[in-house]
Amino acid sequence: MTVLGTGTASAAVPVSPAVTAPASAVPPSATQATTLRSRIALHFDLAKGQLPENIAFSPAGTAYVTFAGARQVAAIDRDGTIRTLATLAAPADGGVDTPALGFPLTTGIVRHRDGTLYFLYASGDAASTGLYRLKPGGTPHRIAALPENGLPNGLTFDERRGIFYVTDSVLGTISTVQRTGGRVTVWSSAPELAPTGFLGVNGVKVRDGAVWATNLDQGTLLRIPVHHGAPAKVEVRADGLTGIDDFAFAGSGTDQVIAALVGQNTVARIDGAGRSTTLLTAADGLQNPTAVAVRGGTVYVTSAAYLTGTDPNLIVAALPRH
Repeated sequence: MTVLGTGTASAAVPVSPAVTAPASAVPPSATQATTLRSRIALHFDLAKGQLPENIAFSPAGTAYVTFAGARQVAAIDRDGTIRTLATLAAPADGGVDTPALGFPLTTGIVRHRDGTLYFLYASGDAASTGLYRLKPGGTPHRIAALPENGLPNGLTFDERRGIFYVTDSVLGTISTVQRTGGRVTVWSSAPELAPTGFLGVNGVKVRDGAVWATNLDQGTLLRIPVHHGAPAKVEVRADGLTGIDDFAFAGSGTDQVIAALVGQNTVARIDGAGRSTTLLTAADGLQNPTAVAVRGGTVYVTSAAYLTGTDPNLIVAALPRH
């Protein structure tokens, strides 16, 4: 998540996997790059605020995105058709009090296995900032209020514990919320989560008894072991990743991460030793990439064109082989 411009989609384009990539014999490093075959699957409408901030998938392959500039949640069918599921009202002041950014926006999104969508809205307004639930065919309902002086950004669900983890990029915190909503508890406010000028902790995921997160300002990938529900010491798993936003794990049984570096217009693979390899760049069509999802052998990357102001889009590429 980063700075925003303004922006329904262009003609339908299939978003199902249709790319292949050759195996790479180049070992991961901070300087070498792996070339992936990729394509732009969808071009979004900048003028209508259709700037994709985060993405989640159903088992059938429907993608669910938050459109930050339009304050929307939308579904993208496998044939590329866009369906707007919800549009949140702007606060009375238009969102100018939204911390760090000055505009209201929908951010992190999670799809539960029952089809319910959960997403975050940051508006700078106590009456609307929070975690929302959207049942299939329903309307959005706020289930947990979040601090209006913060910027709720990343969202993930821990199936084992039945809780959400929510990052706040302005306050530098990770909080927990029960699936049913209600009370919000600050789980960690470690200094590794803090911003150093703009936005701190950003993307978040749960993996093998630990919470993983990124810090945009500090350029770090973090792992926080969970001991009896509480955070242990923060581990910096990789650094030097300026402008790192959201990320995904490169398949099951691996600590390798595919991450979006929003300001650098790159997508990188980060291995278990913290070494990064560039996978995609602006030459592949990246326009300030914000989020990554991995399904089977395919990587999906949303670009919001926050800074380029040209072409928000969805790119698909083959998952790189290890």
